[in-house]
Amino acid sequence: MSNVYEDLVARGIIAQCTNEEKVKELLDNGRISFYVGFDPTADSLHIGHFVQVMVMAHMQRAGHKPIVLVGGGTGKVGDPSGKTDMRKMLTDEGLAYNVSCLKNQLSRFLNFDNDNAIMVDNGDWLLKLNYVEFLRDIGVHFSVNKMLSAECFKKRLERGLNFIEFNYMLMQSYDFYRLYKDYNCLMEFGGDDQWSNIINGVELIRRKESAEAYGVTFSLLTTSDGVKMGKTVKGAVWLDKEKTPPYELYQYLRNVGDADVIKCLKLLTFVPLEEINEMSKLEGSDINQAKTRLAYEVTKLIHGQDEADKAKSAAESLFAGGADNSDIPSTILDSNLIIDGSISVIDAMVASKLIPSKGEGRRLIQQGGVFVNDVKVDSFDEKISADSLSGEGVIIRKGKKVYHRLKI
Repeated sequence: MSNVYEDLVARGIIAQCTNEEKVKELLDNGRISFYVGFDPTADSLHIGHFVQVMVMAHMQRAGHKPIVLVGGGTGKVGDPSGKTDMRKMLTDEGLAYNVSCLKNQLSRFLNFDNDNAIMVDNGDWLLKLNYVEFLRDIGVHFSVNKMLSAECFKKRLERGLNFIEFNYMLMQSYDFYRLYKDYNCLMEFGGDDQWSNIINGVELIRRKESAEAYGVTFSLLTTSDGVKMGKTVKGAVWLDKEKTPPYELYQYLRNVGDADVIKCLKLLTFVPLEEINEMSKLEGSDINQAKTRLAYEVTKLIHGQDEADKAKSAAESLFAGGADNSDIPSTILDSNLIIDGSISVIDAMVASKLIPSKGEGRRLIQQGGVFVNDVKVDSFDEKISADSLSGEGVIIRKGKKVYHRLKI
């Protein structure tokens, strides 16, 4: 008998569930099929999605069967949950490409052999629906008054919620109903912002099948201040190594706030709780031990041990002033940016997305926070010659911890 429910609670993963006693019984005393959905809004998952991935992995390790639902249908509509504006509409070709990328990415984290997990696309049923029949068969079970009171809609009403987004809750609920009917799926897991959508799916199954299904939400990846994690100056922290190289992922996690590292270890790794609890006692600079462990464990899960070892080695070498910096992120500058044989440090940093603007570059230089090959930049007009950018290039350091190689 597993204790996966207690483990998920102890890790701070579970936020809400529709019937805690029954959910605990099902998770700890049997084998069920459950699902987690991913809408294909991009061709890669980001670090914020990794909580969902870890939930599925924990559940599979405890003997349960994950159903990965990729939203080839709902992706055409867009989930208004947590959004202040309507999501950009994707083309059919773009959606199909993103779906294929997500399927490939998720297969790295779960065992799909021998039917231990399956992956389905809700486009297989949503895109074939007859609209009038859907309204008569499914829409009749939804109260508009109740839907409008849901948090996912309330936040959008002032800015404007269009009808296509209003349908999202029905579609997600119908997904749960179809998975229950077709795969005996008893439970849906989702982020805490999905609570309204999930409980409506549970209710639809009860009304249509006179059966009980269950919903569980998990904590979103946020800082101690409630801000969603996973954004940098360059944008989202992706799980795709071409979008966010392993070293950058490692450094992002290595630099999480002191107040967030223990939470992240619980949510994003398989490190035993006993070890995490010991690390929670660390104070001062010793907290960096926990940050290093977090960065290494997550990078290993996402990119493999070799990449994690290289990222760790590169980071330690740089902080120790060593010579091995081959694995730090780099940018090859467009030669058209070189004017009269050089480029300004600020322009080079903007071009490599180390800073969002020239104003930010001037602020950093004024504070003494920019170095080129370990030499502090003192002037806003300081330049880097084209000759020094050839070959191995130069290494720019921003602050104490962010390193980047520039070449032409």
